[in-house]
Amino acid sequence: MMKKKIMSASKASLVLLLCQMVSALDVPLDLSQPPTITQQSPKDYIVDPRENIVIQCEAKGKPPPSFSWTRNGTHFDIDKDAQVTMKPNSGTLVINIMNGGKAEAYEGVYQCTARNERGAAISNNIVIRPSRSPLWTKEKLEPNQVREGDSLVLHCRPPVGLPPPIIFWMDNAFQRLPQSERVSQGLNGDLYFSNVQPEDTREDYICYARFNHTQTIQQKQPISVKVFSMDSLNDTIAANLSDTDIYGAKPVTERQPVLLTPTGSTSTKVELRGNVLLLECIAAGLPTPVIRWIKEGGELPANRTFFENFKKTLKIVDVSEADSGNYKCIARNTLGSAHHVISVTVKAAPYWITAPRNLVLSPGEDGTLICRANGNPKPDISWLANGVPIAIAPEDPSRKVDGDTIIFSQVQERSSAVYQCNASNEYGYLLANAFVNVLAEPPRILTAANKLYQVIADSPALLDCAYFGSPKPEIEWFKGVKGSILRGNEYVFHDNGTLEIPVAQKDSSGTYTCVARNELGKIQNEVQLEVKDPTMIIKQPEYKVIQRYGQVSFECIIKHDSTLLPTVIWLKDNGELPGDERFLVGKDNLTIMNVTDKDDGTYTCIVNTTLDSVSASAVLTVVAAPPTPAIIYARPNPPFDLELTGQLERSVELSWVPGDENNSPITNFVIEYEDGLHEPGVWHHQTEVPGTQTTVQLKLSPYVNYSFRVIAVNEIGRSQPSEPSEQYLTKSANPDENPSNVQGIGSEPDNLVITWESLTGFQSNGPGLQYKVSWRQKDVDDEWTSVIVANVSKYIVSGTPTFVPYEIKVQALNDLGYAPEPSEVIGHSGEDLPMVAPGNVQVHVINSTLAKVHWDTVPLKTVRGHLQGYKVYYWKVQSLSRRSKRHVEKKILTFRGNKTFGMLPGLEPYSSYKLNVRVVNGKGEGPASPDKVFKTPEGVPSSPSFLKITNPTLDSLTLEWGSPTHPNGVLTSYILKFQPINNTHELGPLVEIRIPANESSLILKNLNYSTRYKFYFNAQTSVGSGSQITEEAVTIMDEAMASRQVDIATQGWFIGLMCAVALLILILLIVCFIRRNKGGKYPVKEKEDAHADPEIQPMKEDDGTFGEYSDAEDHKPLKKGSRTPSDRTVKKEDSDDSLVDYGEGVNGQFNEDGSFIGQYSGKKEKEPAEGNESSEAPSPVNAMNSFV
Repeated sequence: MMKKKIMSASKASLVLLLCQMVSALDVPLDLSQPPTITQQSPKDYIVDPRENIVIQCEAKGKPPPSFSWTRNGTHFDIDKDAQVTMKPNSGTLVINIMNGGKAEAYEGVYQCTARNERGAAISNNIVIRPSRSPLWTKEKLEPNQVREGDSLVLHCRPPVGLPPPIIFWMDNAFQRLPQSERVSQGLNGDLYFSNVQPEDTREDYICYARFNHTQTIQQKQPISVKVFSMDSLNDTIAANLSDTDIYGAKPVTERQPVLLTPTGSTSTKVELRGNVLLLECIAAGLPTPVIRWIKEGGELPANRTFFENFKKTLKIVDVSEADSGNYKCIARNTLGSAHHVISVTVKAAPYWITAPRNLVLSPGEDGTLICRANGNPKPDISWLANGVPIAIAPEDPSRKVDGDTIIFSQVQERSSAVYQCNASNEYGYLLANAFVNVLAEPPRILTAANKLYQVIADSPALLDCAYFGSPKPEIEWFKGVKGSILRGNEYVFHDNGTLEIPVAQKDSSGTYTCVARNELGKIQNEVQLEVKDPTMIIKQPEYKVIQRYGQVSFECIIKHDSTLLPTVIWLKDNGELPGDERFLVGKDNLTIMNVTDKDDGTYTCIVNTTLDSVSASAVLTVVAAPPTPAIIYARPNPPFDLELTGQLERSVELSWVPGDENNSPITNFVIEYEDGLHEPGVWHHQTEVPGTQTTVQLKLSPYVNYSFRVIAVNEIGRSQPSEPSEQYLTKSANPDENPSNVQGIGSEPDNLVITWESLTGFQSNGPGLQYKVSWRQKDVDDEWTSVIVANVSKYIVSGTPTFVPYEIKVQALNDLGYAPEPSEVIGHSGEDLPMVAPGNVQVHVINSTLAKVHWDTVPLKTVRGHLQGYKVYYWKVQSLSRRSKRHVEKKILTFRGNKTFGMLPGLEPYSSYKLNVRVVNGKGEGPASPDKVFKTPEGVPSSPSFLKITNPTLDSLTLEWGSPTHPNGVLTSYILKFQPINNTHELGPLVEIRIPANESSLILKNLNYSTRYKFYFNAQTSVGSGSQITEEAVTIMDEAMASRQVDIATQGWFIGLMCAVALLILILLIVCFIRRNKGGKYPVKEKEDAHADPEIQPMKEDDGTFGEYSDAEDHKPLKKGSRTPSDRTVKKEDSDDSLVDYGEGVNGQFNEDGSFIGQYSGKKEKEPAEGNESSEAPSPVNAMNSFV
């Protein structure tokens, strides 16, 4: 179902035509003219007696009119009444009631006169009456006792008010009394019961009268009704009569209808034309009668007839003389019928056939004023001139009165006046002012210049040319500035100057010229007409049957003129959508989530633009959900029916129809495009839109042959792509953008290589893509040098000075023109090697492995390129301890930026070094500075190269060693430390021996037999001790004792003991694991306290260290009670050296500013400490503790 409204052609043209006809007769206010009444109060004016009375009278004229009033036919002197004022520049009266005045004192008939030198206009007779809301007259109300089944009328009899009050019946709780076919209120306010029932018994039937003008409600005293049933009535009578009395109250008997109102068989009714005719019939009877209405000799008027009050009231709106006749109401029940005939006569107050209109004449012209009215009875016509009966008005030779017409001939300026026509009969009067204004004026066009008219294609176009002139100008229309005059059946020319094009087409758009001319001059005006494409719903909502709690979507895909902005409104059953978050309104659809039964109904999509409106409807039927089958979720089906609309140079609208979502709502659509001109077969991502959207406005680039496809996406995945849309080739245009990443870097000292990223064919915007490359030397007053090159990405400028800055720009162009002016970038011509070496190179040795080198920067002009930094070449010449040269291995550290110093780490102690410094740019390194020699001081030696223990005897061992690989100075001695280890791995006392540096072996005597010893050996220079080397050895045992030794590991009892220990450990592990899973804690601390092991001491609570225990792998002899940190960390030596100054090279890492980011340190064996050290393997208890 689709309905379309395009500014209702007939209605729009009629309204516009009437408005323009009025405006065409309006005299511009800058010209002399008699007064015209523009606003006045109604003829019958009922006012609120508590508020000020405002009697309106507004008029226009040139010169501005003055105002006066009459009251009850005599002059009303407002200056003598302090309560009455007149508004400035107006004739409106304000009577001050709120400050002491009384409204009743100002009742009467008022008339306003507006006067200037060209005439006088008068208002209607305005009858002022204050509203009245009198109290109810007091009356004694007897209770109504009624027998069940009888009829009853409760009289309201409201006080007479002005205007009459509105009547309604309520109870004490201010609840309206229910009404039905049996009980209803009549037009006079009475409450009618066709028959009473026991439930009608109550004591609070109250009639209310509401007086709207005074906003008051008057209440009648409550009326009591008591209904007696036949059974209770018989019981009461029987109790009061003797046995000999014969009485029996009749049971409730049915009765045929009898009319309660109107009474009798006939009545009459007079109503005025245009009013509402109300006829009423209310009947008594049991069963309750049903009312039916007919018109004798005719039909009830269609479309104007209504039934109210359960068909007891016949209502005919806007009655006319044709509605006169006999109307019969028939009351019928099962026992019979009753009827009443109402003879209706429709009279008519005067109404206009032709009202007099203002007349503008030029001197010497003729004209007429016509005043024709009708009514029943026919009204009398009388004329007044400037508010005075024309019979006694001043004579005018150009004027002649002929009944309802005044004829003017050869008028002169003195003929200007205001004439009043009065048409009256016994039911009312009409009064109209019409002036005759004698003017001589050249044409003028009142319509605004270049006014724009917009219409929908195939609908009428009305172009306005409101004009004024005296004599009346002739109007001609032309299309275009120099077009020919418009004639023919395709145009309609209205008297008010309007040009009508009954069926405007797209080619009707353009400029139209209106020309107005009379004998005093000529003038023209241009207006513009734009004819727009109609709005259409290309995919309408469809009838849907949806299961309860499901989801449904109605589509409303539209096509409209690209210059009009549509608004889409959804209605349900012609009303607003429920304010429920389940209703989701998208751009072109309506989705209802979690559908319920109340969502059943008709849904309408209305599309409005400023010029037209279309709508389409569909019905939603909600049904119960069947047993839920297994839901299969899958990717959506691909969209289909792709359509391109609204094609413009840089945009197009793409619409599609979604495929089946396969039980998983579509979350979004992906739109891709193919450029068939530049990259056929390659699809690119264009945009994404939400899953509720099925149209999108796409931005386009020029000179691209577009095809589009759409992919639907849900939670399961992406659909297959849709079939491609039709192709759309956009027009060529200048490039929109210039190449990016423009750079200027010389490859040789005498050139400049300009490079850029070329535009793609998609970006070219047209055929013949080229580039305009421009350059000039910076800070030199040179002109730009330009060259146009083909579609490449590099251009080389030769013959440039070495390393000078250039301003560079690259602009794209094609066959249609240039891209926007590009931005400039700074490049440099080619670099050359630096010319000079750094000077004043100085070296400061910090310690045996670290030195700091200083140099002076070179002048930037000698760098001849981008300064990247300085390189320090350094190498070891010889070791001072050996006095022997070796192969020279140069090391390099680079210090970035314009630095003047750097740190040289990783030097070897007691050595001679050389270094030089070179400056570096993008081309390479400059010359080296003269070699600088420096020496490092002595350091501690490395560990001895080896330590061998040979020739063990009962009490001696022979030690042999090699000198350190890196003595790092002059060796002064060797230090040997050793201590015994007993069978429990406890360490004995430590012995230290100093050995001359020239020795390489030593025989230790007086040792214990069959004893293990641990040895610690290191070398010394004058600086200190070097790293130590360790070894262990055992003296041999006495042969006699050896024969008594038994291999305990082969004894049966030892093997059995070890198996028992292993089983015990396994059981403990299982118990511990079970308790741990149950949340318990293994009481390790308590077991340790109860079964203290002499070799295992508890951790001390104050510092977290173990007493008298150390890992044997540290190779340290420990004194009893000595402590080492529990985390086995060794504090590093403090150093004052900054790491910021270390360069980057083979032995270290450096960041870009030359700072050292590596770690430079040597590994050292820990010093032995005296004392006992346990080196035994962990005991089973230790293993258990570590597990827990």
